[in-house]
Amino acid sequence: MASSILVICAHPDDETLGCGGTLLRHAQSGDRNSWVIATRAIGERWSDDVRQQKDEEIRRVAKAYAIEERFELKLPSASLDHVPLGQIMDGIADAVRKVRPSVVYVVHSADVHTDHHAVFTGTMSVLKPFHMRQLGVERIMSFETLSSTEAAPFRVGGQFVPNLFIDVSSQLDRKIEIMSLYASESQPDPMPRGPSAIRALARYRGATIGVEYAEAFMLIRECQYSNPV
Repeated sequence: MASSILVICAHPDDETLGCGGTLLRHAQSGDRNSWVIATRAIGERWSDDVRQQKDEEIRRVAKAYAIEERFELKLPSASLDHVPLGQIMDGIADAVRKVRPSVVYVVHSADVHTDHHAVFTGTMSVLKPFHMRQLGVERIMSFETLSSTEAAPFRVGGQFVPNLFIDVSSQLDRKIEIMSLYASESQPDPMPRGPSAIRALARYRGATIGVEYAEAFMLIRECQYSNPV
């Protein structure tokens, strides 16, 4: 039976860096992928041409992952720490109610980028354990985002410590191709969003479970129900 999948990101490219191979696996299995993008390039830092380019990149990436529903909250990028949490929660809750995902992937809570922390906090506020059954959610996992997760300073209890790994050996090359669609975000080697770094991290995570390439996650919560709503 096909599953409903929701990936919740602060920025476009989080999904590819963190769980692109896994999203491709879901699409290949016939699952229904949906995508929340919390922010948009708003303000003088970005020209109209750059915003149009980013919008086109999102459309192309959504097609690559066979995204069925896309929710763009269009909150200001790099400023979510100034946005009321309730506003972030409202956008996420709307997506969850419409999609009713059994599996949710979300950015990690302790990433160096404050937008990631805000999106994680908003997601977990919406998906409190006593709400999950009513919303159809069975599993929540956070993913690592190159250039943000590994760049975070050490905080006790705040590090990304994966406890769930997914084999993406057959999907890794395509994941790297999709990352190249983000001309405004991808980086050349040897930078962290460059192709060799993406491959190296996947190889390292794959070695952990004895496969060629893998993506790593932290299982935040899993609930199994006898009588789903």
